[in-house]
Amino acid sequence: MTLSRSTGVLTISTHRIFTISFASVYPLYVQKAERKGRTQAEVDEVIRWLTGYDQAGLDRQIESKKDFATFFAEAPAFHPNASLIKGLVCGVRVEDVGDPLMQKIRYLDKLVDELAKGKAMEKILR
Repeated sequence: MTLSRSTGVLTISTHRIFTISFASVYPLYVQKAERKGRTQAEVDEVIRWLTGYDQAGLDRQIESKKDFATFFAEAPAFHPNASLIKGLVCGVRVEDVGDPLMQKIRYLDKLVDELAKGKAMEKILR
């Protein structure tokens, strides 16, 4: 969430991705990985590592169609090594993203990118 001032009025704006359901983006993560010879199980493993969800919890989040903000807010244990995730996603360095929620989303994007690029799972899961 960001605060901005326009014409003397304080407004709060939320990035659109925060309100998109995780369930609507999840198949895109899987498709990206599968196009490069990786599996849905590997995508799930990366998501579970980052968020602390077990498989049943991840499945419930997908079924419930909760938005990204809720998906990450309800994550049982965001991985303490997530800050070791470095690199570019959409031309932006994930380590430089200022908004904590946006950074978590970009961390997930980066992990899926690394998976799709064929990086070894033990290197992805720092």
